Amino acid sequence: MHHRHHAHRPAARPQLAARSPLGELEQAFLAIAHAAEPLTFPAHLVCDTPDRAAWPVDRVRTHLAHPSTRAELREQTWREVVRRARELGEPWDVVAIAMTVPVLRRMLARLARPAHLERAEVEQEALAAVATTLRTVNSCAERLDRELFSAADRAAHRLAYAARRRAMRETDQAAVRLDHLCSVPQADHGEPADELTVLARAVQAGVVDVSEARLIARTRLDGEPMHRLATERGVSARQLYRHRTAAEQHLAAHLRRPLQEQ
Repeated sequence: MHHRHHAHRPAARPQLAARSPLGELEQAFLAIAHAAEPLTFPAHLVCDTPDRAAWPVDRVRTHLAHPSTRAELREQTWREVVRRARELGEPWDVVAIAMTVPVLRRMLARLARPAHLERAEVEQEALAAVATTLRTVNSCAERLDRELFSAADRAAHRLAYAARRRAMRETDQAAVRLDHLCSVPQADHGEPADELTVLARAVQAGVVDVSEARLIARTRLDGEPMHRLATERGVSARQLYRHRTAAEQHLAAHLRRPLQEQ
């Protein structure tokens, strides 16, 4: 009965694989652990008094993460998991990486991820770092698991940092372009105009001023948080929200007018 109950557990997460790379890996891991002939691991490596000689790999992972598991047991378990992944290949390479999933989830939940950086991209980067480290780490190193987690953490932070730098550069470029567009005549030849051009034309028509156009461009087009601009301008975020709403209402009325005159 106990085994049948576990065999049905993966079905409780039917959409997990579609959500993220971590979810896809978890589904593969659970399928290995709850197959008709589940993949097992010597229980004595991870438990001082096991109730049987071999445990399914998901039970090993659960025990591995338990605070009561001695450091020596954790060390020898990870060493054997890494050895099997390197020497035996599938499915142990999948198992080894999946052993890191619970910690990776907690680690990535704490990551200050820019809004425009997809979670799936960060998860993929972290898993790639684990897979690479799994092949290159010194198998005699202490705390092999920490080596894997540290590699994933560094990769995720590098990606987030690069995304923030890229967003800042794009925001700066957009501000320069908006200033340029506002300072030169904008002939309308009936060609489709992008958002910055529309804002620049509105500035020249006196519908919004440059400060309002920048506010709309930075928060709407570039996704900058309102609180950052509020700090820059020395006003409350609520006040800035009201200011943007009023400017956007003027802009919307201005854009509707040509349609009404047709």
